Amino acid sequence: MIKFGDFNILKVKREAAFGLYLDKETGNTSDDILLPTGNIVGDKPAVGDEVNVFIYRDSKDRLIATMKKPKVTVDHLAVLKVSQVTDFGAFLDFGLERDILVPNKEMKFKMIPEKEYLVFVYEDKTGRLAASTEVGRYLDVPEEDQYNPGDIVTGIVYDKQTNGTLEVAVEEKYMAIILRNEYFTDIEPGDRVTGTIKKIMEDGRISFTPRKKMIEEKEELSDTILAYLKENDGFMPYNDKSTPDEIKKKWNTSKNYFKIALGNLMKKGLIRQDEKGTYLK
Repeated sequence: MIKFGDFNILKVKREAAFGLYLDKETGNTSDDILLPTGNIVGDKPAVGDEVNVFIYRDSKDRLIATMKKPKVTVDHLAVLKVSQVTDFGAFLDFGLERDILVPNKEMKFKMIPEKEYLVFVYEDKTGRLAASTEVGRYLDVPEEDQYNPGDIVTGIVYDKQTNGTLEVAVEEKYMAIILRNEYFTDIEPGDRVTGTIKKIMEDGRISFTPRKKMIEEKEELSDTILAYLKENDGFMPYNDKSTPDEIKKKWNTSKNYFKIALGNLMKKGLIRQDEKGTYLK
């Protein structure tokens, strides 16, 4: 039985000017399957040889074989780059001549050309390969004690809830979340994030934060504020009375962390504040 969208071992039945035909008997199909010359890797197989080939459909929807290795096989997750966005969906490069379509109905968010996303590849009702951004149901939870609070992990964002919570696939296979109050930069699906595990939730999901430890972020933000003051004639219109939204928009951090950084600089005698803003001493 042919495994569409996957690798199959088939026997070379006959040779043609434009490639080799693989035996329909060993493949259990109604027609012999063409392995075009351009899809042969290495030495050309002889009639009677068995070859390991990936089976998909060409532009005319005919089954076709290739010895080239795609980036993903059917019923698997993969991170693929968008090659083109159209009115009916987005096309993804999966390593072969024909791209895979993400239909609009399978697209949970707007996809951007040249950006990579985590998707699930499946066979659609028409017998073609397609992909979906609905990947959460295909992710696992880590085994007990596989991860612990304090561990550093990296993942790719696959969804963003209306409340700002990010859904992330750690190592591209484990379910994780980042709560809205744990990040202050613009993070969207397809972005990769690295952070520290805060806890393993009761349902097995990983909860982590991309924020650095307070002492690290305090020193880094202090350096950033000093650099800004030096580049702007020793003044900025921000102080510990600035609103959280102003601070988030300008400094990509929380008001609490911003105040801590300002306090750190004032203790060192490097800045002063008044109602207008902050000055470099």
